[in-house]
Amino acid sequence: MNVKVFNSTEQSQPTQPTTEYFSLQQVLLAEVKEKLGSNSRSVQAVIGRITQEVERVCSKSKRIQNSGDIRSHLLYLGHHRLDKCLSYYELGSKQGRVELHSNLSVMVYRHIAQARMQLGFSARYNLIEDFLQDFYVESLRAFRKENEVPGDYQPRTQIELAEYMTFTEQYAKRRVTLPNGYSQQLIVLRAQSFARRQPKETAVDIEQAAEYPKGEEAQAQSRSAAVQQVRSQMVADCPDPWENVRRDRVVNSLFHYLESQGYEDCANYLALKLQDRSAAEIDEILGLTPRERDYLQQRFKYHVEKFSRASENWKLVHEWLGADLDQKLGMTSAKWQRFVERLSVKQKQLLECKQQQKSDTEIMESLGLTAKKLQKQWTQVLELAAQMRNSDEN
Repeated sequence: MNVKVFNSTEQSQPTQPTTEYFSLQQVLLAEVKEKLGSNSRSVQAVIGRITQEVERVCSKSKRIQNSGDIRSHLLYLGHHRLDKCLSYYELGSKQGRVELHSNLSVMVYRHIAQARMQLGFSARYNLIEDFLQDFYVESLRAFRKENEVPGDYQPRTQIELAEYMTFTEQYAKRRVTLPNGYSQQLIVLRAQSFARRQPKETAVDIEQAAEYPKGEEAQAQSRSAAVQQVRSQMVADCPDPWENVRRDRVVNSLFHYLESQGYEDCANYLALKLQDRSAAEIDEILGLTPRERDYLQQRFKYHVEKFSRASENWKLVHEWLGADLDQKLGMTSAKWQRFVERLSVKQKQLLECKQQQKSDTEIMESLGLTAKKLQKQWTQVLELAAQMRNSDEN
């Protein structure tokens, strides 16, 4: 017996619903009912769309279809997408927008302008604002198309807005395969295209901006907004605010890691160190002896190193430290060359895959590694890089 979920909206109903589809939908509806205390029409519509998308993904995945346990994959993906949606819901419309905007800004910050433009934080921020406004419109169009909602659909309830923000974040992170075989996140490709469309005259020679203009043409150029912006950046002796953004993201991720792993004492120690507390104050607040504090310091250092080399954290940490892959992991060209020469064949292949920005899944398939072996190999590469970076070799 087929039970329809929607009274008036038929678009999210597949023509031939499966048992798993209805089982998943009822599970997710029950979970939302428990957490939000409501199963309004908009909630049912959102759950219907989540369920339909999860079913589509599972039906197109040969790995899942051949697994013999499709139901478990449906439930896992369904809960994953629902949890992400509810996280935006709990943030609320205002803070949710701030979180999404911040996440997307970090992803495009380095790509929003071509390297030759030499733009500072303020100029990049303005470009990011212009770019993201267009990207949000593109995302909404994609949402309407992929979910078969009306062409004028707008998220109006809080759960609908959370669904749209979740979709936008996932849409931004989609990987697009390029002709050369590499893949890149969709939002990065959009940002790079946006950067190429910027007028050439916004590229300013820093030396010319610093010199006194000679001639009518040079004086006219010196009065342009771009040159004035460069000069203001040159005379402003202040740190780049984006560094604080990156630092806060690393610190917040580290806190989350320590707490999620049950290392509450290390999280408390980190909070006190960030407050510049002295050793004596830390001992008093945490009720430690000096010896116990030394032991806690060692464990904290161990967990921080482990965090920084985890597959989901290393890039964030290295970007903050100015030691990302496109910066030779913080090494000089000479050190980088010696570092690469000391890698094994498998490690060199892994490094090349990382430089091509392949996902862990792609790397595991390409190199024949399990997730555990991939993490172990990459940790060894980062450890070797740290040793070379900190060595006395020139």
